Amino acid sequence: MNIFSIISIIIIIILVLIGVNWLWLKLEEKRVGGAINNEEFSQGKHKAQIIDVREKGPFKKKHILGARNIPITMFKYQYNTIRPDLTVYIYSDSPTVSMRAVKILKKNGYHKVYWLKDGFEGWDGPTKSAKN
Repeated sequence: MNIFSIISIIIIIILVLIGVNWLWLKLEEKRVGGAINNEEFSQGKHKAQIIDVREKGPFKKKHILGARNIPITMFKYQYNTIRPDLTVYIYSDSPTVSMRAVKILKKNGYHKVYWLKDGFEGWDGPTKSAKN
């Protein structure tokens, strides 16, 4: 086996792993449910608790107007500060992170939980930035 064959096999394995990860993410999205786009998020955010699950640094730098921060690293310890009787909107930079937070809430009896499908990077609505 020459070096070209080995490199080709490694590239194929990497591509397969990327494909499997993408497929898993899509299946998780369907299983968890609750993905909403920017328009739906904007329309319902005034009646919902908006939770940013990014870490404190990025949250302080810029976040969706009206959001409060519960970093995903602390989420399983602090989720109970979120009212279960109100709608919850979750967002972060990563759909995987958002879905982790949604799963924690749903596992603990929260029913009206939604997450911003395109994440904070895709958000085109009002934001609040830190003053320098």
